[in-house]
Amino acid sequence: MLALSLPSTFTCRRMNTLLLPPPLQLRFPSVQFRCQKQPLAAHLSISKQFLNIEEEDEVISSPNGRYDFTPLLEFLSTYTSSEPNSETCSPTQLDPTELRLAESYRAVPSPLWHSLLKKLSSTPSSISIAYALVTWLQKHNVCFSYELLYSILIHALGRSEKLYEAFLLSQRQTLTPLTYNALIGACARNGDLEKALNLMCRMRRDGYQSDYVNYNLIIQSLIRSNAIDLTMLDKFYGEIEADMIELDGQLLNDMIVGFAKAGDVDRALVFMGVVQGNGLSPKTATVVTLISELGNSGRTEEAEAVFEELKEGGLKPRTRAFNALLKGYVKTGSLKDAEYIVSEMERSGVAPDEHTYSLLIDAYGNAGRWESARTVLKEMESNNVQPNSFVFSRILASYRDKGEWQRSFQVLKEMKNSGVNPDRQFYNIMIDTFGKYNCLDHAMSTFERMKLEEIEPDNVTWNTLIDCHSKHGHHNKAEELFEAMQESGCFPCTTTYNIMINSFGELEKWEEVKGLLSKMQSQGLLPNVVTYTTLINIYGQSGRFNDAIECLEVMKSAGLKPSSTMYNALINAYAQRGLSEQAVNAFRIMKGDGLKPSLLALNSLINAFGEDRRDAEAFAVLKYMKENDMKTDVVTYTTLMKTLIRVEKFERVPAVYEEMLLSGCIPDRKARAMLRSALRYMKSTLKL
Repeated sequence: MLALSLPSTFTCRRMNTLLLPPPLQLRFPSVQFRCQKQPLAAHLSISKQFLNIEEEDEVISSPNGRYDFTPLLEFLSTYTSSEPNSETCSPTQLDPTELRLAESYRAVPSPLWHSLLKKLSSTPSSISIAYALVTWLQKHNVCFSYELLYSILIHALGRSEKLYEAFLLSQRQTLTPLTYNALIGACARNGDLEKALNLMCRMRRDGYQSDYVNYNLIIQSLIRSNAIDLTMLDKFYGEIEADMIELDGQLLNDMIVGFAKAGDVDRALVFMGVVQGNGLSPKTATVVTLISELGNSGRTEEAEAVFEELKEGGLKPRTRAFNALLKGYVKTGSLKDAEYIVSEMERSGVAPDEHTYSLLIDAYGNAGRWESARTVLKEMESNNVQPNSFVFSRILASYRDKGEWQRSFQVLKEMKNSGVNPDRQFYNIMIDTFGKYNCLDHAMSTFERMKLEEIEPDNVTWNTLIDCHSKHGHHNKAEELFEAMQESGCFPCTTTYNIMINSFGELEKWEEVKGLLSKMQSQGLLPNVVTYTTLINIYGQSGRFNDAIECLEVMKSAGLKPSSTMYNALINAYAQRGLSEQAVNAFRIMKGDGLKPSLLALNSLINAFGEDRRDAEAFAVLKYMKENDMKTDVVTYTTLMKTLIRVEKFERVPAVYEEMLLSGCIPDRKARAMLRSALRYMKSTLKL
């Protein structure tokens, strides 16, 4: 049976997302504020006030120099807020020196205290004095904007990556819109979006609306993490519309970048129109991102149109903008357009950089024009742009993807002639190239050369070596490399374990598979979707369907969503054993989970019916594909022909072959063999 003790791990992760560490050595006094529900207008003004704190000049004395804070800072440097009863003792019982200090600073305006606190909070060395200052001000009722003081400290802690300390401080008082904003900002800056989103929910429950400040911070954090979830972004925009929050220029730019990076360039273009419709100019970085993502989507004509708008708007495109458009042309294989863009750069007086030349070399490599790529290398040298290992890595990768692994030695020689030493990334690509084409001796030689040059192998290096040996059936060598990896001090990652789980699964070493899962979790590594897909595949191929189904259920209970690939593996495993009913049931579950069946899954389903001699159901799948505008392929029709031959309906095979031709599918050797087999049988029947 499958042994995955996961639910508790995932459940704990969902519990108490605002869990705090043990109390700090610097204890801050407990203060409760009267918290009143404030209207939206008041909330916005508070948020703007907080923004102004970040923008104003850091003054710590009045223009006439009347306030000298040196005596106070000297006093606070020896002050400790952890003294017994420091919160309850009356100012009249204090040392006369402290009382005189309090009286001498009582006339200081609040903005100057805020500026002083900002100054003290800006460096870790004076953060303790900042704590002491707020305690002292509160004790003597010298400054009354305490929520602003707390917010400044929370903001400073967040900026110093002391998020737990910020939460600990926030628990000393009732949260207000201002302190909420400070906490949300701290979470966003530290990349802890889960806590930021929970705070926004709590904020709503407390009767406060989130404003554009919060959304700016959250979306910017998503952009920085390069892990933008389109559903989450849609939800944010829905909330903004529901709360009738006015989008400022910054938030509009963030929306454009967010939707573009999330893959919804159409929505990004809509927001670009809103910016232009409001008479605003989008930021150059925003336009560059939009051009880049349009190019990545193969929409080079639209990318070029946005690029032209950039020029028409009075902005002079720089190297990054040209590179963004160039990248799109390289991706779509438009070599002439790529060459034109580089020429246009030179005519515009914009100097190509290393990335420009790398992209152009990519374009020539994809087109198989090695001599042109070499010319680009010489041009780089003449323009004093030194090629680096990354440029040669791209050349090597292009040959790998085209199957020309023999060129690897030529690239290495050219690299050495240019005075560039290979780095880890280059060697990793070289090992991957040899591994893909079963040149395992060359892969190991490259690995040894890498170590001789004192380049430390990383997880990618080891994973590539282990994976290529496993895929080509050298499972013992894969296990040997797995052990060597750990002995070298390089800790396996989730990908490493996934490779080894698949390797042991192909050998049906089930105890070793369970041992890997236990070891993986003991090291704090959680199984991911690939892990579960691998498990379902190896269990299904071995006929251990109960384990496969149990694995699927464990995955769902852990909060992970099954993928189409996972169901494809299960349906295919059932199909190969002729278990058509089970394959149909897996297909139904797949649709119930909201996943669109892939061509692979449907072809597997046809195969399942064929193995079970149920030709009517096999053709019903073909009908389903046509009704749902799914494109068939040669495998679809070949499997249908095989089904007809299995049930001895040879006379129908030529019609299926003809339909395959009419659909635009090019018959392969197997399809032609099926047709010949059916025709031979029909001919022999006619003779009888």
